Amino acid sequence: MHRIIVLDNIAQEGLDILDATPGIEYEIRTGLSGDELKAALNEFDAGILRSGVKITPESLEGNTRLKALVRAGVGTDNIDKPASTRRGIVVMNTPAGNTVSTAEHAFALMMALSRNIAAANQSLIEGRWDRKKYMGTQLAGKTVGIVGMGRIGREFATRALVFDMKVVAYDPFLTNEQAAALGVTRASTVEEMLPEIDYLTVHTPLTPETKGMISHAQLAIVKPGLRVINAARGGIYDIDALVEGLKTGKLGGVALDVFENEPCTDSPLFGMDNVICTPHLGASTEEAQTQVAVEGIHLLINFLKTGEIKHSVNVAALDPKALAELRGFLNVSHRLGLLSAQLHGSGIDKVSLTYRGELAHKDTRVVTNAFCAGLLERIVDDANIVNSEMLLRERGIELSEEKHHEMGAFSSSLTATVSGGGQSVTVGGAILGQHMPRLINVNGYRLESYLDGKLMIFMHNDVPGIIGKVGSIFGDHGVNIAQMAVGREGTTPGGAAIGVLSLDGEVPAAAIAAVEALDAVEKAIVIDLPAADDLPAWLG
Repeated sequence: MHRIIVLDNIAQEGLDILDATPGIEYEIRTGLSGDELKAALNEFDAGILRSGVKITPESLEGNTRLKALVRAGVGTDNIDKPASTRRGIVVMNTPAGNTVSTAEHAFALMMALSRNIAAANQSLIEGRWDRKKYMGTQLAGKTVGIVGMGRIGREFATRALVFDMKVVAYDPFLTNEQAAALGVTRASTVEEMLPEIDYLTVHTPLTPETKGMISHAQLAIVKPGLRVINAARGGIYDIDALVEGLKTGKLGGVALDVFENEPCTDSPLFGMDNVICTPHLGASTEEAQTQVAVEGIHLLINFLKTGEIKHSVNVAALDPKALAELRGFLNVSHRLGLLSAQLHGSGIDKVSLTYRGELAHKDTRVVTNAFCAGLLERIVDDANIVNSEMLLRERGIELSEEKHHEMGAFSSSLTATVSGGGQSVTVGGAILGQHMPRLINVNGYRLESYLDGKLMIFMHNDVPGIIGKVGSIFGDHGVNIAQMAVGREGTTPGGAAIGVLSLDGEVPAAAIAAVEALDAVEKAIVIDLPAADDLPAWLG
């Protein structure tokens, strides 16, 4: 008999499925925390929760029974995934259940801002009839910018187009062709759209790249009167910048459904004119809660009865033998994905992977997924070797593999080519010794470099003195060079070449600018990769 704990209130339809399923027992225990939660989790085989309960490393300490957790919703921030993985607990979510509800709520916030609905309602409550004070703005003919064109962003765009709005969208993986098919205009950066748009809505995870996306610096370039909406993640907008923008008139309105720290009952925005805030209601519809409950319960039942793992955000469906054989190249592949995303930039529409040598004889699907996970990691919530290929293809990116059984310089190697937006980058990786990832190819230039930490890749002419000048620049800026690798075109000097530096610590922008200012240097870019022993949760 399998036992399931229901940690937060879920829709009755989900509980009805549990009641009707033989071999399943369940208990509803809501509001647990601390030692009470820790003890309860050790009594059950699996659990389902929403956002109320926090699963911390302490919650799972000493747990020897729990096998799976399902978040009835998308975000899994309230579940410590590394701790779950270490305990062998599969964490799954329900990514599709609240898509429409969240898009609708974001759109409702935009409409409420445009017509001053909340403020006008309050004025009536207070006994005033202020028709002139609450003159509104129609949506038709206006331009809305959407950051993040996943499921929710696309649903929002569909609704905006029906309202005769012009839609400008930014997503690192959106191509011009995909944008045209969706009826939207693609922007190459967020900053590019800011001077042109009347409304801005974001539908992305909170990452180092998206945190503070709208801050004080962006206020200088926005179209005056811009109205901003966030029903995604708190922290994407800088609250102090929003306050400043409202006071100076650079922003015409702010609508938030999410906050960096929740629950949030105190904010400098609360009570300001042209501000509408709601307490994280994006998925709070009867339909969404029914869908995520039903989907989540089915995930648990299928896992407990058949071992099926679907929508996992922390582990892959791999047997121990296969994982042991491929672990080294899963690490290499993931790092190459991270490298490719940073080296290429936005507008990716094609990924091609080539396996060579002994690796080509194995089932490489999971290695391909590891590359996709790295490529998407800083764009998509919880990309891993279970869901990354699906997420990649959902964005219209073509994925292909080739295998060549003959060996090259290494017994096994992986080469990835990422294309789109009129450019293409190629990177290759291999394993040195038993487990050390190495970068062996950049855009056709053969070399051997570390594949961890801070790297600076610079394209240059192969002329005397260039390496010394680059080294001197970093020395002048107090940056230590841990390792240097150089590759050049052909075997004769004087042509095009590439250099890869492994750098210790942060790299000042002034140092990069000084390198790019050298006559022989065409381009320099800093790549940020995990430390050598830092593995993603799904691999660790």
